[in-house]
Amino acid sequence: MRSLFLTCLLLCASAQAQVPPAASEIAAYGGLHAAAHRGDVEAIRRIRGQGADVNGRDGYGRTPLHVATFAKQREAIRALAQAGANLGQLENDRYDAVTIASVANDEDTLRLLLSLGASAKLVTSRYDGTALIAAAHLGHAGVVKQLIAAGAPLDHVNNLHWTAVIESIVLGDGGARHQETLKSLIDAKANLQLADRTGATPLQLARSRGYTAMVQMLEKAGAR
Repeated sequence: MRSLFLTCLLLCASAQAQVPPAASEIAAYGGLHAAAHRGDVEAIRRIRGQGADVNGRDGYGRTPLHVATFAKQREAIRALAQAGANLGQLENDRYDAVTIASVANDEDTLRLLLSLGASAKLVTSRYDGTALIAAAHLGHAGVVKQLIAAGAPLDHVNNLHWTAVIESIVLGDGGARHQETLKSLIDAKANLQLADRTGATPLQLARSRGYTAMVQMLEKAGAR
């Protein structure tokens, strides 16, 4: 019961963890933040050319790059990167653009960010996690594959003592998306023996939830 309660709390918290700009904030934006939200590449180049700080922050610590990522303004992201934006900058809740795109299941934006040199290896969020852990939790299988290919740390342990493998089980529903996520992690040789804070392994966690397909995948891969 305690485990179920913790899971419910975490699901609720994760839904609110990332804070995109509110309508009132967007209306008050000027300069690069406004141009980033609109996707106005020419304005970005002009304003940057006038000496504006490409890494300037709004009241929530978001840079223009964060704003463009939330808005899925990919050409603005490209223009900001060309103007020298820090692709790994964290906002107030410690999210970078890669994790924002990953949580949004925005594969196109993630692909662009990675191609521009953004890292899949950063420790982000209040949980000291990674973009990979966040995506595994949500069952964003395509995002997970991209992050693995980009060198995301497979066995990072967050401050809840969970890995991407564990989160794909304990915060998933055992369905097709989370099965595909787990398979990608297994295929990438993630450590299947790392246990949670109570000592439960991924296999034990999958068994306790009745996730038969996941149990079979883990057993086949040699999990104990």
